[in-house]
Amino acid sequence: MSELEEYLVAIAICSPLFFFIIAVAFRLLDNSASIFLKHDILVDTSYVSGDIIKEHINNSGDAKLKKSLMRALWFRKLHNFFMILMVISIPPVIIACFFVF
Repeated sequence: MSELEEYLVAIAICSPLFFFIIAVAFRLLDNSASIFLKHDILVDTSYVSGDIIKEHINNSGDAKLKKSLMRALWFRKLHNFFMILMVISIPPVIIACFFVF
C-alpha cells in the first residue's frame, strides 16, 4: 500500500469521530435555554425544542432575541447534520476495516 493510501485509510477510520466532535461543538454553541432565561422566559429543560424556538422567533418583537434564537436554531441544525454524517460514515468504516486489515 502506498503512503497516501495509508493516510486516507487512517482518515477514513477516524472520520466518524471527527464528525462527532464537530457535532458536539455545535451542540455546545446552541445555548437556547440560556437565551430564554436571560430574557425572563422560563423553560422546563436545558434542551428547548425547535418548535418552541421557532414560535418565539415568530412572536417576539425584540430583534436581539430573534437574532440569538436564529443563531441557536442554526447551530442545532448543524449539530443534527453532523450527527447524521457520523451515523452514515460508521458502516463504510466498519466494512473498510475488514478489507484493509
